[in-house]
Amino acid sequence: MRILYINHYAGSPQHGMEFRPYYLAREWVRAGHEVQIVAADYSHLRQKNPTLAANYADEDIDGIRYTWCKTPRYEGNGLSRVINIFRFLGRVMGLSGRYLKQWRPDVVIASSTYPLDTVPAAFIARKTGARLVYEVHDLWPLTPVEVGGMSPRHPFIRLLQWAEDFGYRKADTVVSMLPCALDYMRSRGMAAEKYVVIPNGVDVAEWQGARAPLPEAHRAQLAALKAGKRFIVGYAGGHGLANALDFLLDAANLLRDDNIALLLVGDGADKQALLEQAAKLQLDNVHFLPAIAKHAVPALLAECDALYIGWRKLPIYRFGINPNKMFDYMMAGKPVIHSVEAGNDMVAEAGAGISVGAEDAAAIADAIRRMAALTPNERGRMGAAGKAFVLARHDYRVLAKRFLQGLK
Repeated sequence: MRILYINHYAGSPQHGMEFRPYYLAREWVRAGHEVQIVAADYSHLRQKNPTLAANYADEDIDGIRYTWCKTPRYEGNGLSRVINIFRFLGRVMGLSGRYLKQWRPDVVIASSTYPLDTVPAAFIARKTGARLVYEVHDLWPLTPVEVGGMSPRHPFIRLLQWAEDFGYRKADTVVSMLPCALDYMRSRGMAAEKYVVIPNGVDVAEWQGARAPLPEAHRAQLAALKAGKRFIVGYAGGHGLANALDFLLDAANLLRDDNIALLLVGDGADKQALLEQAAKLQLDNVHFLPAIAKHAVPALLAECDALYIGWRKLPIYRFGINPNKMFDYMMAGKPVIHSVEAGNDMVAEAGAGISVGAEDAAAIADAIRRMAALTPNERGRMGAAGKAFVLARHDYRVLAKRFLQGLK
């Protein structure tokens, strides 16, 4: 089978996020399929973007043919990003001749977070007789309206809404990463039988291989905390508004008399504000460290006693959440403290930790105390349950097979 995967932000191990297209495509290639990924050369998500001398460049990565499309850089979510989006869509249409004449796909996947790529994907699928798949990461334009505060009457939002509805109508299969979005998608014109849930996952081989060592600063901090016999609650990931780390710091303020330490590893737009909050509260039980390489994350998580993930109290989460960080946490075999209000809760479902409400510092502090009061064996059983849950449901080898089995 020939699979054309259109994802504006697709990354790879050598470029950085996002990884889902790479992991799925790699498994399909291993199964004997041909896969081509079309992506923009510039993405704010990647650690390293390719450099193009022409409008297009092809590159082989682990048997996957990547076609990079030249697009302008952008900052934030303003006009420059909109220009970047439309330049990419134009580049995809410019490639359509290749897929109509040289390499005719059997499946075309539109997967760029925003729904506008459903249009060139549908054009290529119709001309080649391929099956069309609309892969939904987040609900656009609902996310920029409910989370970003944009008016539903804004011309760009209206265009996104048209494109989303178009995708639901035209696609042969709608692959949703959100487990609770069926009713919403049906309300936008999708036939229920098109709906297939394929969540994010984890590359199990990365956890079974050799672990990269931690930087010296991280090793030294962990050693000092262990010497003080602190119960270490770790967080590894972005320090942004969505991560609700300000409530974790408020919880730390309530825990200042406990022998508990919070270790926050990562970077992000809100890190400076969090540092200032910790300084204002005079928190000596919170320790910030820089982000580390992806392959060093297992070594970091292994040194923690429990792990934390939190969310804002946002209506958009009623459709479900699907965080990559959660899979790393569970693969580490550590119990998880989950602060959440959403349509699903993997920690509760797996029996992998303690769940409390979102944006509730007192409840977070209480959950941390309860976790610290458990015996190592009790926490170990929680961690083992989480790992078993991920291996059964979120291994990319399993998800890649389910994805193709779900095509209609």
